[in-house]
Amino acid sequence: MELLSNSDFTSNTSNALPDGWTIRNPIVQSVRCSFEFSSKGISVRSTKNPYSFGSIYQEIKNIKGGCAYLIKANAKINKIHFPYRSIFVAVAWRKGDSVINNAGLLVKGPYVEGDYAKFEDVLTAPKEADNAIISLEVRWIDDGTVTWQNASMIQTDVPPPRKVKIGTVYLRPSTGSQEKNLELWCEQIDNAGKLGLDIVCLCEAITMVGTPFNALECARPIPGEHTDIISRSAKKNNIWVVAGLMELADDKVYNTAVLFNRSGDIAGTYHKVHLPGEEWKWGITPGTEYPVFKTDFGIIAMQICYDWFFPETAAIFAMNGAEIIFAPTWGNTLPDHDGIADGETVFRVRARDNGVYMVPSVYDGNSMVIDPVGRILASSKGQTGVFWAEVDLNVREALDWVGHWRSLVHRNRMPETYSKLLTYPQVFI
Repeated sequence: MELLSNSDFTSNTSNALPDGWTIRNPIVQSVRCSFEFSSKGISVRSTKNPYSFGSIYQEIKNIKGGCAYLIKANAKINKIHFPYRSIFVAVAWRKGDSVINNAGLLVKGPYVEGDYAKFEDVLTAPKEADNAIISLEVRWIDDGTVTWQNASMIQTDVPPPRKVKIGTVYLRPSTGSQEKNLELWCEQIDNAGKLGLDIVCLCEAITMVGTPFNALECARPIPGEHTDIISRSAKKNNIWVVAGLMELADDKVYNTAVLFNRSGDIAGTYHKVHLPGEEWKWGITPGTEYPVFKTDFGIIAMQICYDWFFPETAAIFAMNGAEIIFAPTWGNTLPDHDGIADGETVFRVRARDNGVYMVPSVYDGNSMVIDPVGRILASSKGQTGVFWAEVDLNVREALDWVGHWRSLVHRNRMPETYSKLLTYPQVFI
């Protein structure tokens, strides 16, 4: 049963705001949008101010706590240059007159097809909720127009969880042998398989650590003899594996993270972009791209060690859709000391900054699984082995006063102000 009254705006013949809906305007009059009501829908236009805002909302009674609701909305758009930043559908769950989470939740979308923007999502009401407010919001559209044509809210089945068992390894071999190193790492893949994990992250340069060999001596083609060994282990254990290896490609050497799927096939590679002094002095070639990879449980990315010093790395991966970022890392995730924010804090902040899971595997500090609000779900705590956590990728935990950060962060970015980041400084300050 449809919970919204007058949900089909295109049936409006009265040239007035349909009953049940209310206009919400900003307190600053100069940035208020204008509204037009007709059989074509509810049209929202900006004022001459480029930062105008306008929305309509409706209160929904008889919400049942713990139940799920299918929410849809459709709009025709004209001259909307950045729909993802300019058009929103939001739901605020309430108990009585009190909002349960002040910022509410955003409905997934807009999915733009030609000159139409569509929203669709299933949201589950908090157990204490007994009503809600749905808002159709428009902001910063310059000379564009958004015409809302319909909105809908119907009770539906609670969606199943999207659970995944994420693992990371702490291991620092001292075998002196590349082959023996690989044997030890494959033992950890076996351990992860016995735990029933879906994916496990190994460390950086796993054939080089604890040996006398340099990066060039450890570099092999990919695919090649080193990846073949890991591939067999991934296949045997029916597990996804992230592993850091030195790659030889023609006359170039890359510091590479390799993703193996459950069948042992190479599903993707990432070349370390940010290189510390020792690596570029060795002659390592930096990568230039930030790929993400679809798995059978979600979208992931891989970064390597020094990348964690640069906030742009995780931000770009998240913008590309990554839900989990795996991080083979020589060092480190050490806890804070002497008032200095060290690796553990920075990894937690990277997760929190972008609303993603961060999974470093390290040689210094602790290998960890960190959730999108910065909690450490699993840590090696100085021990060797596999450490893991089961998570539900469908959970959208809201931050107080802000909301679900992952759905907000890239809508609220201001890239037009970031041009300085695309230049090299003339003088270091």
